Amino acid sequence: MKKWAFVSDFDGTISKQDFYIVMMDKYFPEGRELFKKWRAGELKDIDFLATVFKSINQEEEILIEDILAIPIDEYVPNFIKKVQKAGADFYILSAGTNYYIEHILKKYGVENVKVFSNRGAFRDRNVHMDIDPNEWHFSERYGIDKAKVIQKLKEEYEVVYFCGDSEPDSHPARYADFTFAKNGLQDMLREQKVPFIPVDDFKEVETFMVEKGVLSE
Repeated sequence: MKKWAFVSDFDGTISKQDFYIVMMDKYFPEGRELFKKWRAGELKDIDFLATVFKSINQEEEILIEDILAIPIDEYVPNFIKKVQKAGADFYILSAGTNYYIEHILKKYGVENVKVFSNRGAFRDRNVHMDIDPNEWHFSERYGIDKAKVIQKLKEEYEVVYFCGDSEPDSHPARYADFTFAKNGLQDMLREQKVPFIPVDDFKEVETFMVEKGVLSE
């Protein structure tokens, strides 16, 4: 088995803004009503996101500019390099789509990071998610079952670290060896009595891992 891996959610964890919120604010303000239904449990996550992503109606070059303008935690690119320098692997685990994630990774020169996410493609002025129900990590609610991905990785690595910020991340947090929780995920895990390390950014994650001797200064 490999020694360890670090797995991170993307929207709200690596990025400071969720892609779907940026798209709603800019191109689909009426999506706020759908947002309320989704939060009330009347819509599956995947159906809500697919509707937002198919309501952009913009040229791809403009959309890519919007994507690249989404701010990220400035500590992330260097943190990923430190993880890789330590001989470990870094993964991104997102219930969004690889379409925008890969554009952002390229902008910051992040390499050799595998993205587990819903496949997405730009067609007809919108982003379409191409979800295969036969995929081993398929989820009817999220498109991708994050808990299954973490469980699979635990078969390959002695230790799996995970970082997330919201409800979909509460499921993989139960299986990771160490979970770093941001924002609303902290209260959820407290209620569920799932152990976690509270953090605000990846600088705090790095500090913890340096103190534990997992990463070097």
